[in-house]
This record gives sequence, C-alpha cells and structure tokens, in this order.
Amino acid sequence: MQVRAFHGVNLTGWLTLEPWVTPELFADSGALDEPTLVTSLGRKRYQALVQRHRDEFISQADFTQIAARGFNAVRLPVPWYVLGHKKAEQGPFLSCIEYVDNAFNWAEEVGLSVLLVMAVSPGSAEEYNAITRYQVSFKDYRDDLLGVVEALARRYASRVGFLGIEVADDPVIQQRHWLSVSDGVPLHSLRNYYRDAYEAIRAEAGEDALVVLPDGGRPSLWRGFMARDTYQNVWLDCHLFHHTDHVDAAGPSAVRKLVDKSRQYLSKARKCGLPVMVGKWSASLPYADAMMTPEGQIALARVYVSEQLSAFVDSPGWFFQTWKTSGRLVGWDARVALATFERRMLD
Repeated sequence: MQVRAFHGVNLTGWLTLEPWVTPELFADSGALDEPTLVTSLGRKRYQALVQRHRDEFISQADFTQIAARGFNAVRLPVPWYVLGHKKAEQGPFLSCIEYVDNAFNWAEEVGLSVLLVMAVSPGSAEEYNAITRYQVSFKDYRDDLLGVVEALARRYASRVGFLGIEVADDPVIQQRHWLSVSDGVPLHSLRNYYRDAYEAIRAEAGEDALVVLPDGGRPSLWRGFMARDTYQNVWLDCHLFHHTDHVDAAGPSAVRKLVDKSRQYLSKARKCGLPVMVGKWSASLPYADAMMTPEGQIALARVYVSEQLSAFVDSPGWFFQTWKTSGRLVGWDARVALATFERRMLD
C-alpha cells in the first residue's frame, strides 16, 4: 500500500529529442522536430548526435541531485524503439534500453522510483506517421506498442525502483461534431488499448506494478472506466499547463484563477473513480507584467508554484516538467523553477 505520495520530475528530452529542451541540437539543421532532424542530418550524423546526447545530457549525478532536492520519483519517457524494434532497425533509430537500465541503477542507489512512459501519442499523425514512416493509423502500430509495454514490464518487474508504466503520453482523442470528425484515435480504440496494456503488464509484473492511463485532455470521458473492483492499481494521468491560458487579471489574482482551473480539472477527473496523478505541470505563467520588477516576478512565480502544490495535495503523485533544459529555461527547468523551495515542500 502506498503511504507517501510520489513527488518527482520528468526526464523529458533525454531518450527522445525535444527542441525546447535542447535547442542547440536542432539549431544548425533548421529542423523543428526529431523526424525533420533525421531527414536534415542523414542517418549517420543523426545517430552520432543522439548517442552523444544520451551519454551526456543525463548522468548519475542528476539522479543524486534529484533525490537531494527532496523528490522521490522520476517519470521517464521512452521511445517506441527503446528495445531496438525491428522497424527501428530499418530506419535511423537507435535502441536505448541500456540507458533505461542505467536509470534504474542510479535511481535505486538514491531511493528514487521510476515510472516508465511510452513516449507516444496515439492519434497524432504528426508524431507517428512522420517518425516511423510505416504507420498510417493507431490500429497499425498498437500491437507493436503492446509488445514493447509487455517487454518492459517483464524486464523491470523485479526491480526495486520499478513504479510502473504509463501506457502512452499525450493521446489525441477523435471528436465528432455533427457530420465532421476531428483527427485522432477513436475513443473505443484507445480504451481497448488501455485494457490490453493493463493485461500485458499484469501478466509480466503482477499486481504491484502501477498502470497509468493518460486522460488525453478529456477527463470527463473516463468515468467508471476500469473500475477498481475489477482492475487493480490503475491511475489516471492529467497534464496541467496554463502558460497559454487567457486570464483577465494580473498578479496574485491571476494566479488564483489559474490554480482554480487546476482544482476544477482535478475535481472533474476524480469523478472517474480512479486515483488521479499530475504527470506534467510547470511554473510558467501565461503573462509577463512589464511593471513588475524581476524580484516581483520571481516572488509571483513562487506563489504560483506553492498554490499549485496545494492543489495537488490529494493526488497520489505529481511530476514537474522537467528536471533539466540546456538553457535552464525559467518556468520549466526544475533546477531553476523550484530552486527557492525548501526540501520539505517537495519531499
């Protein structure tokens, strides 16, 4: 039984490249995403770049620092080709399972738990069709994805630091409005995948491994889904960002309105009947007050983070986005955004 909530950070941009995390990797190519980077650099240069980045960006020292700051978990996105999938071998992508092994070794040494996340977004044509060049819809790659989930559960089931697996990251759910249908994966297909992923994880890792289901930004769709009397140790994940929100206020009043949005979202999500975690959130505000001093802006960001933490108090876990960016991006890099917080507030 879980006694302590999981308070952690994402390791975004390590095993998969993110231009906002490490813009210098993309600068010379003119690429804005990893698929375009592959095309721009070519196979050999891309692989050399990725290998060097994985070796240098996150190390054992990072895990030590994460634990020292009072966090007790990390959320680690892994790509679909983490195991060296046969389709990856036909393209430019490199297996990274040895880095995941290292992450578990480093985490266990300092008492951190690891939540693995399939860094895939079912229903997102941009992410999948471009990066694999083999798939045209979720139904074409769901079985491959289930195979990776199963293999990861088998590999890490006995590890002390294994918290569980989040079976996708940011699914795009298809919506119907009259005769029009939006891009995305049909809800019934996503639900079936979630059930199958649950069974795959349970078959390999037993009842203790956590199975996390992303809500796809649609918290009201999951009420009664995978009820606790039938499915064990399942959480719903929501991502709470407000940096693009419109608020008709400034200063502390705006902060209160933004945090109220988080509270309302969590309240709606909890009606599903499952524990609700916050897989991604940041300290980035949607506005900058030109009249406010730099010290005042820092103080306001601290209030915002404090209020967000208060809103998450009933959640079984939260993970800040993210631990590290190469430019120490204010609002997103935990080493900067949470630097003024005492350990006890994060522990």
